[in-house]
Amino acid sequence: MSIGCKIVKDFQRPAPELVTRFKDMPVANIDDNMGRIAAVDAAIEPIGYKGQLLGTAFTVRVPQGDNLMFHAAMDLAKPGDVIVIDAGGFTDRAIFGELMATYCKARGIKGIVCDGAIRDRGGLAAMEDFHVYARSATPNGPYKNGPGEINVPVVIGGKLVRPGDIVVGDDDGVLFIDPAIAAELADATEAVEKKEADIMAHILGDGTYIRPWVDEKLKEISCEIL
Repeated sequence: MSIGCKIVKDFQRPAPELVTRFKDMPVANIDDNMGRIAAVDAAIEPIGYKGQLLGTAFTVRVPQGDNLMFHAAMDLAKPGDVIVIDAGGFTDRAIFGELMATYCKARGIKGIVCDGAIRDRGGLAAMEDFHVYARSATPNGPYKNGPGEINVPVVIGGKLVRPGDIVVGDDDGVLFIDPAIAAELADATEAVEKKEADIMAHILGDGTYIRPWVDEKLKEISCEIL
């Protein structure tokens, strides 16, 4: 795919209270209500394990191994944003390391999701209250030639992401939510969380896990039970 040279400085962000509805919600429960196919490629992993990432997608597309547009993006993103970098899945050259991530954190950015490589893995893993997800790590540094695009639709781990999408990540992985479906999705996920809490209470309280659907499905598929 060809990469243009374009910067969109700003975009419409979802209301903060809509984003906050997903606070502390497990990505797995949200994904269950998105057809169980919403999460990005599992190869994009958290660098360190720090709980939940939650914010608004500020998107960047860069050529393989080049971070010029990420440098521009760091000065434009706003507090509460998550910088989402489409680096084409290229892993031979890092897009950023601890220095750039620290600058992002200082500006109130919540984290970075990169479909590409990082470096300074240890330093990034040790950062408090800042989340990084990436496909790999390498000591090879980036070029700074461009071109690139800021705040255009991008693809991260096989999933389309638009500026302003809600970003939710945890130790399992990352997904992106269209604000247009966010309220309905939050309602559905809250219902799942309540149901799972009830199941867990029974498991811990009386040792039961009632699942009549298991026997029904075995019968449906004509499973031979000896």
